[in-house]
Amino acid sequence: MKLFIDTADVKEIREAAAMGLLDGVTTNPSLVAATGRDMRSVLQEICSIVDGPVSGEVLATTYKEIMDEAHDLAAIAPNIVVKVPLIEDGLRAVKTLTGEGIKTNVTLCFSPIQAVLAAKAGATYISPFVGRLDDVGHEGMELVAQIVEAYANYGYKTEVLVASVRSPLHVLETIRIGAHVATLPFKVIHQLIKHPLTDVGLARFLADAAKIPAAKKS
Repeated sequence: MKLFIDTADVKEIREAAAMGLLDGVTTNPSLVAATGRDMRSVLQEICSIVDGPVSGEVLATTYKEIMDEAHDLAAIAPNIVVKVPLIEDGLRAVKTLTGEGIKTNVTLCFSPIQAVLAAKAGATYISPFVGRLDDVGHEGMELVAQIVEAYANYGYKTEVLVASVRSPLHVLETIRIGAHVATLPFKVIHQLIKHPLTDVGLARFLADAAKIPAAKKS
């Protein structure tokens, strides 16, 4: 499974990359707005840090405008993935962009049928939003399992990118189900590393190490 970080904060991206855990980055307009910077400069800097896929989202909702924005985004760097909403004009744009060799990430997916349509349009990634489904009383990871099953049934090449991840449990279920990618907030990446028994064991080792006599100088 690949791990992406879901942020537009360059400091967080640099820290995650330094840990050797980062396979890619996803951003969205809300995350970019939080930086106080324009989208193009943010994406340019992220692409200078990360070699893997970097998703930049279009703001348009009509085919022509989506295509215009998509071409602008794709021109930023070779590793840009154009993030497109799962709407009718979005799927039409995905088909065209895929034909042009531009990678796409179809976002705001909330049903397996939507996911199949995105795969038929040629999407590189599909992004089911598991946390948002959990918020309204549905089981978000059940959707991921349904998409993985549907894609396997028909041999679709679109990768399942689990988004709106809220906890390490979402990541564990992603691994168990066999989805291709999970994109995580920086705080969840830190939570994956932590375990209370690791902390207890390290503290014990350090306490015992303090009792080891120092080597005598010759």
